[in-house]
Amino acid sequence: MDQLRRMAVFAEVVTAGSLTAAGRQLGMTPSAVSQHLRQLEQSLGLALLHRSTRRLTLTEAGERYHAGCAAMVAAARSADQALSRLRDEPDGELRLAAPIGFGSLLASALAPLRSHPKLTLNLLLDDTVIDLIEERVDLALRVGAQPDSTLVARKLGSMKRQLCAAPAYLAERGWPAEPKDLLNHDLLGSRPRNASFDFLVLTGPGGEQQQLRFEARVHASQVTAMHALCVAGWGIGMAVSQEDQQALADGRLVPVLPGWHMTDVPVYAVTARRGEQPAKVRHALDLLAAYFEEALPPAVETVFRAV
Repeated sequence: MDQLRRMAVFAEVVTAGSLTAAGRQLGMTPSAVSQHLRQLEQSLGLALLHRSTRRLTLTEAGERYHAGCAAMVAAARSADQALSRLRDEPDGELRLAAPIGFGSLLASALAPLRSHPKLTLNLLLDDTVIDLIEERVDLALRVGAQPDSTLVARKLGSMKRQLCAAPAYLAERGWPAEPKDLLNHDLLGSRPRNASFDFLVLTGPGGEQQQLRFEARVHASQVTAMHALCVAGWGIGMAVSQEDQQALADGRLVPVLPGWHMTDVPVYAVTARRGEQPAKVRHALDLLAAYFEEALPPAVETVFRAV
């Protein structure tokens, strides 16, 4: 490493034209600059500069050696500039993993990133766990309690859940008046693998709690499929995505048991490493935190149980 530093000092001396000027640029005294040059020439066994009282000139060896030293310094400066851009300005590819139901949310929340022309966005949408390190993921959104691990999780907020169904289904099968009535209905579920039943815990207006164990008529591992099934009248499900919110707003879905609610589900932003993050990750985190603070669409814990 000392040799690399001496090479950088030599390149700066040639550029500046004198030991004094090079010292000013490097924050060194002329004698310290001279010492670096002597050590460099001793290690090479060749003189690199002709020194006179008025000026410095390169020897033949110095001319040949300077080209490589200058290229080294230029490469180092280029590397510093590239890292500065990553640190200070969103740049490069942002790889972000999230459950499928968050596609529309991410498109809205991260819209301000469009103003950074050097940034590209790669969304890895999957309702199963993605290995952040293997897939080179910068940032992931995950729902529900997070297990202890080497990953770093930052809570963005909590999401509310509400049972819903298509009006046509309720017109045919009737409206549940209390949680136990759900057992007489077709329910849409997404139980974990190898589990025999789905579970639903509801809290009433007075704080009373009821837990239901049921076998769903239809299971779906993806929120897009769950949304389509619910709107098509297959049974009672839970709002998951912005598409569900739109369906509730325009009447294609209606709330079921609105006086009963489920526990809010936490949403986390997860990164693979601690410490200072590049600008692209910091900007994305800030935008997501702001989005979740302002408007929280409902989500379903069971749909994302494995995420």
